[in-house]
Amino acid sequence: MKRIAVILAGCGVYDGSEIHETVCTLLAISRNNGTYKVFAPNINQYHVVNHLTGEVTTEERNVLIEAARLNRGEITPLDQINLEEFDSIVFPGGFGVAKNLCSYAYEGENFRVLEEVKKVVKNAYQMKMPIGAMCISPVLISKIISGSTVTIGADKATADDIEKAGAFHKISQKGEVVIDEKNRIFSTPCYMLDSSIADIADGCDNLIKAIIAA
Repeated sequence: MKRIAVILAGCGVYDGSEIHETVCTLLAISRNNGTYKVFAPNINQYHVVNHLTGEVTTEERNVLIEAARLNRGEITPLDQINLEEFDSIVFPGGFGVAKNLCSYAYEGENFRVLEEVKKVVKNAYQMKMPIGAMCISPVLISKIISGSTVTIGADKATADDIEKAGAFHKISQKGEVVIDEKNRIFSTPCYMLDSSIADIADGCDNLIKAIIAA
C-alpha cells in the first residue's frame, strides 16, 4: 500500500485548504488502496474570511487547528513529518495555500514560501518522491523546484507567474493530470477551472491513481 502525506493549509476555500479537494483526495487515496496521514504547519492563518459574506474578519485562527477539522482531529504538525514513512506527498488547493503556506496571494510573483513547507518539498524531491499538487498548489511547487512542469488549468496571469518562477506551465482541462516525469510532479487544476464537485472528484482520483502507479 502506498503511503501518502497530505499537507493542508487550514480549512475553507478562502483562507485555508479547499474542503471538496481535501475530502476527495483522502477518499481517492482510500479507494485506491493507499494510506494517508495529514499534516499542517502550526502557525496562525494570514487572515480569517467569513465564508458566508466573503469579508475578512478580525478573528485569529491557527492553521493546524483549523485543518484538524478536515480529518476528524487526526493531524500532525508539519515540522514533525518523517518523509521516510511515506511514498509521496500531496497538496490540495484552496487560497490558504497561497496565503498560509506561501505569500503568493498578497505578494504576487515575488512571493515567499514558508520555510518548513520548502524543506519538506525539497527533501521529497531529493528522495525522488512523487509530489502531487492541486488547484493553486502548483504555484507553490514552481517556486521550489526550478524547471518543473505543472498546471493550474488555463488562467494566463497565474501561468505567467509560474513561468517567472522558473517553471513551465501546461494548459489542462477538468480532471486532467499533468505529469512531469523527470521531476516526478503530478498536478491537476481542480477549482482553478469552473468545475463541479464531480469534476473535482474525478481530478483527485486521477491524480492519486497516477501517483500510486508511479
